[in-house]
Amino acid sequence: MPDSPLLIDDRDGVRVITIHRPDKLNALNSATLDALHAAFDDAADAPEVRAIVLTGAGPKAFVAGADIAEMADLRPVEGRDFSLRGQRMMRRVELLPKPVIAMINGFALGGGLELAMCCHLRIAADTAKIGQPEINLGLIPGFGGTQRLLRLAGRAAALELCLTGTPIDAARAQALGIVNRVVPAADLETETMALATRLANAAPLALRGILDCINIGGESAIGEGLEYEAAQFGLAFSTEDMREGTRAFLERRKPEFRNR
Repeated sequence: MPDSPLLIDDRDGVRVITIHRPDKLNALNSATLDALHAAFDDAADAPEVRAIVLTGAGPKAFVAGADIAEMADLRPVEGRDFSLRGQRMMRRVELLPKPVIAMINGFALGGGLELAMCCHLRIAADTAKIGQPEINLGLIPGFGGTQRLLRLAGRAAALELCLTGTPIDAARAQALGIVNRVVPAADLETETMALATRLANAAPLALRGILDCINIGGESAIGEGLEYEAAQFGLAFSTEDMREGTRAFLERRKPEFRNR
């Protein structure tokens, strides 16, 4: 689509989704939220897609935030609807049955950090800056920032980032558990694609089971989470991929998983 705010590129089982609004530092407006929701729906349904990389266009920003120009004149009900629109899209990403990696190439602020946090893994350039600066606009995070920061980094870090609005560098974000890896900016794409390719070659049904268990367990008491894990573990024994994986291990060869 010529007017789409996204670029889509498939690379050997990995779908790269790029938010392409470099003149706006890839800020999230309603059209971009809707396009992302549709793009992740499509990726979930595409059998050739085994892993997804999400990033922003240009050298400066992953996503610099929500689109302030669009938000400035919203009324209270419209503001709530905008928040719910973003939350629904990000929950879609979080619950996707295929692994999603955020490739954080620059600023990930406000809605940008919220978007990165709903991905399953995050790799940041050493030049990246992340934060929840909504307090500086007289706002609060509205796309899940208070809740996912709390779960990823704990109460103290969530309060610091949200109350002060001061961005932190990639190294501190990794120390707090907000990002998984920090790499030199020049190596970011290579390192991210290597990880995505590794995931794309893993057993898809096992990946899905792991994602489901961690999503369910993160919102359940440990007893319920363990019971769900045991059920998913048993279900894996019904798959051809499990038989292939165990045979390949015993035969000392590389497995060929077929998503069955």
